[in-house]
Amino acid sequence: MSRPMQDDRQPEPPVWMNGIKGELTPNAPLAKLVWFKSGGSADWLFEPADVDDLRLFLTRLEGQLPVMALGLGSNLIIRDGGVPGVVVRLGKPFAQVEVGEECMVSCGGGAAGILVASNARDAGVAGLEFLRGIPGTVGGFVRMNGGAYGREVADILVDCDVVMPEGECHTLPADDLRYSYRHSALPEGAIITAARFRGHPGDPEEIGAEMDRIAQAREESQPLRTKTGGSTFKNPPEGKAWQMVDKAGCRGLTLGGAQVSEKHANFLINTGNASSSDIEGLGESVRNQVREKLGVALEWEIQRVGRP
Repeated sequence: MSRPMQDDRQPEPPVWMNGIKGELTPNAPLAKLVWFKSGGSADWLFEPADVDDLRLFLTRLEGQLPVMALGLGSNLIIRDGGVPGVVVRLGKPFAQVEVGEECMVSCGGGAAGILVASNARDAGVAGLEFLRGIPGTVGGFVRMNGGAYGREVADILVDCDVVMPEGECHTLPADDLRYSYRHSALPEGAIITAARFRGHPGDPEEIGAEMDRIAQAREESQPLRTKTGGSTFKNPPEGKAWQMVDKAGCRGLTLGGAQVSEKHANFLINTGNASSSDIEGLGESVRNQVREKLGVALEWEIQRVGRP
């Protein structure tokens, strides 16, 4: 498939879209869909109607184009040249949460962490409170072994449903993901459509109080009311990433419209009209200064995707 036309005309949907219920958009702007509010367009944006629709779409695609899943767009820099191939966004059909027997919480890949934690709380299921502190969807934090406040997805995941780039569907137990810190063994292009978490019985009031504590801690320590992307760098063995950034003198550092947050040094923010190049370039500048001054090699936690 060729790339869509780069003007205001809308190309006809490809013939292989016949019978597919989801929405396919060419030249789809992505800046409004990510927290940084920057970056280019997707060649194609596909929003499937359900799992079968997604599988049919990918089967028809036959691996002709790269495929990338997009959740809430929190820990993500979309580069200014846009994203080649197809970006798949899981919307409301994938946002359901159900609590079953033995404290099993079943979620769609598009469900937000706060929704999962809130449903677990209402059902008296403890152990998932930390998901209140992860600004993302199930698909994203299962892939990246997201964590907060001393817990991570590896502690609660039972298994997940994954649709591969060719349309094959598999249910993978947690052990198959070979989790490590902010990393899993899921292959490129695999899309998590659902997951099961297990908690333990708890008192809804106590669970709610812990969720409130997490929310307050985030509000007090993180620049939540800015255009940001969450934690920028993984914590290195030498300590907390924000401490390394601070010691290197990078708190408040700017590049174009991007700035290292004064409130939390492991957050980059878009102060107004920063380009993705500004934001990524600032992050690389911070990495260089930390390496030169402290001898510590920070690794990106935020994903950077697309064409420079």
